[in-house]
Parts: sequence; structure tokens; C-alpha cells
Amino acid sequence: MRLPAGGGTRRSVLVVVAAVWSVALAVPAHAQVPVAPAPPPTQLVVLGTGTPNADPERSGPALAVVRGTRSYLVDAGPGIVRRAAAASRNGVTALAPQHLRVLFLTHLHSDHTVGLPDVILSAWTLERDVPLEVYGPPGTKAMVEHLLAAYSADIRNRIDGAEPANEQGHKVNVHEIAPGLVFDDGNVKVRAFAVPHGDWEVAFGYRFESADRSIVISGDTRASDAVVTACNGCDLLVHEVYSAERFKTRPPEWQRYHARAHTSTVELAALATRAMPRQLVLYHQLFWGTDDAGLLAELRAAGYLRAAVSARDLAIY
Repeated sequence: MRLPAGGGTRRSVLVVVAAVWSVALAVPAHAQVPVAPAPPPTQLVVLGTGTPNADPERSGPALAVVRGTRSYLVDAGPGIVRRAAAASRNGVTALAPQHLRVLFLTHLHSDHTVGLPDVILSAWTLERDVPLEVYGPPGTKAMVEHLLAAYSADIRNRIDGAEPANEQGHKVNVHEIAPGLVFDDGNVKVRAFAVPHGDWEVAFGYRFESADRSIVISGDTRASDAVVTACNGCDLLVHEVYSAERFKTRPPEWQRYHARAHTSTVELAALATRAMPRQLVLYHQLFWGTDDAGLLAELRAAGYLRAAVSARDLAIY
């Protein structure tokens, strides 16, 4: 069809435009294209804040970074799977046992690894059907191999017996890592950095990066420039700590050890002032008779005035 020339052309164009706008305005709101919801924020879930001291209110050291439906564990202290189940019951469904699929170990001290067979075997019996991916320092592979050998009778009984166990969930893929980028699944990136922890030849801290957040986990370490560099204005710095005041009451041999292996409130105040996190989370706390409020008071007295909290089990940040 030919349009009329001159003014008729302009009138026809105006009619067409008006018709298009009329159709657009006539579309009901419920029929319009929905806006995609924003992705859930990246969270840090504290599964255990404990130390080798047998505090029944604090499970062994374990953390989880959670983004969407995926969770990433850091360390495996005693009680880790039950704490993860509690977090799942509280609404963090990515921490249901069958979803515990990736674990990063900072070092191989027993209080950080006693829960490793729990993550390997309990999550499998609770229907994880893919191998566990474990990232850690040299020695991790030998530890996993010995654990699987120790539980070989259990594994064979579950697979060969009447229990409907799958044949993949107990397996472990071990990645012995070095400092640098060690993990990237498109959901989070994880960088390992070396930290000084007593007599350990290799110990790591980790920096997690997602589209919305950066989270740095110190691991066990004395005060270290490596943590300052890794954080550098990060959103969340999760750092171990001991009471500088109560340290004075410790026997000399323990003072020598802790000064080489861990970080006091006074040292952490100076470190975090340089690292400048948006929030500092005290973790793996050695209280020696003080409490959360006491640690924070020591931190403030040492000059740290930014946002800080002393974590408890199952807290979310």
C-alpha cells in the first residue's frame, strides 16, 4: 500500500505512532515482562568459633562463604556438619549436608581438620552424590588418603550392603595449592595467600571475591602484612585473635608459643587499622577468662574505632 504524499504522509505516520502507543498503554501490568530479581548477597556463615579448648558453646573452627545455592567451607573443626545443618534449618539451605561440596583448609592443625572425615562421610551418607573438592596445603592429600583408608570398612559396608548409598559422594578430589588464584567457578573467586603460623611450613589465608563482596579470612596467623595486603579495604575481614590482657597471665612457655603463632588484640588493632575492612569479625578467639565484650574493649583501647564484632557460632555477616 502506498502512503499519500505530502501532509498525508505526516498524518499517516502520526496515526501509526498513536496506535502503537495505544497498544502499549493497553497492555495490563501483569502481562508486562517481569524484572529479574537481584541475586542473593554473598554471606559469611560462622559454623564454629572454637579453639582446642573444649567449650561446649563453640564448635571447632569452621566458616562458610555462601552465595546463592552454593556454599564454600573454610576449615573443618569438630561439629562442622551439625553446625551446617543448623544453619540450613535456620534458612541457609546451601549448607544442607548434601550441598557441602567444596572445602578450603588453611592448615593441617587437628582442631581445623578433625571435622574432615565428618564432611567426607556424613555429607555422603546424607545424600551428597558428587566427590568432595578439597583445597589445602601440602600434606592434604596424604591426610585424606589415610582417612579414607581408616574408614574403608565403613565405606565398603555402605556400598556393598543393603544401605542405598551412592558410589560417588565419599570420594575426594584433593588440590594441594600454592599462593595465588586457586578457585573460580563463575560464582566466586578464591585466592590463597601465605601466613606465618608458628612452626607450620605452609599455612594459608583466603580472599573470596564475588560480584557484590570481598571477604578475607586470616586463618591461624601471627600479625602479618600478608593479611593487610589481601584485605586492602575488603568488605569483611575475619581474623583470629587472643586477649592481650589475659596473655599476661599465661605461663612463659605458652606465651612464647602464642606470640609466634597467633595475633593479640593490640596487634590486630594496628593490623586492621591498616587493612581498613568495612567490618572486622573476631574469630577463633582465645579468651583465657575474658569474653566477647572484653576482646572488643581491648581492641578499642588499642585504637581501633571502625566497625567490629566478636563472632559466635551460627552468626551471619
